[in-house]
Amino acid sequence: MNPGVGLLSLLVALSTASHIRSETILRLPSEKAISSDYCDSWRLAVETNNAGEWKRVPANCVDFVAEYITGERYRRDCEVVGNLSLAFARSVRLVGGGRDAWVFDIDETLLSNVPYYEEIGFGFEIFNETSFDSWVHSAAAPALPANLILYNELKELGFSVFLLTGRSEHQRNATETNLLLSGYRNWERLILRGSSDKGKPAISYKSEKREEVENEGYLIHGSSGDQWSDLWGYAVAARSFKIPNPMYYIP
Repeated sequence: MNPGVGLLSLLVALSTASHIRSETILRLPSEKAISSDYCDSWRLAVETNNAGEWKRVPANCVDFVAEYITGERYRRDCEVVGNLSLAFARSVRLVGGGRDAWVFDIDETLLSNVPYYEEIGFGFEIFNETSFDSWVHSAAAPALPANLILYNELKELGFSVFLLTGRSEHQRNATETNLLLSGYRNWERLILRGSSDKGKPAISYKSEKREEVENEGYLIHGSSGDQWSDLWGYAVAARSFKIPNPMYYIP
């Protein structure tokens, strides 16, 4: 083999590999390229985070998302995650003293905002903070049944439950009211964004808050959330459980 040709081939390969590594976010095809036939595959891509950051549900997939999120399949998917979460929780050897913690997100984890998203295209319209704030203050979000069962079982097992949400401090009263009306009781702490948390990416904000919990002497055995940013970062749980949500993405 010609040494010059071999060296050239090696340089080309290294250049290509470097280019691949430098692409930190995988992008979905354009909306026009996603036909309704591929919406289930699109949902898989966003649930597994293969899609990277995305802004809204593709127009061709709105009906698919609506049927999924309001139907039996979503309910069953949530039940599977809840059952696996509970099986893990039952296997944990608790240290006792109230120091065994489980962290829950709230929106699309403990409470369902499907009635709100139903009015705005199930994630097709870009998020509107003003209208969502009005929805939060209505305190009308129902519980996700599978996670209400999990929540109550965790309390029975002796876990201290922390609620860590991206909602803001000014929404505390409405959030507490909504949780109580939906059947949630006796959480250890409800953590919301304060003024110093404004503008922080969710993954940074939630990691910081989990670290504060750990620094108080708690062991975070489990964590449940509908966004990867609820679960990733640092000070993560021993096991994290992702709830399905094809309606929106939070980095």
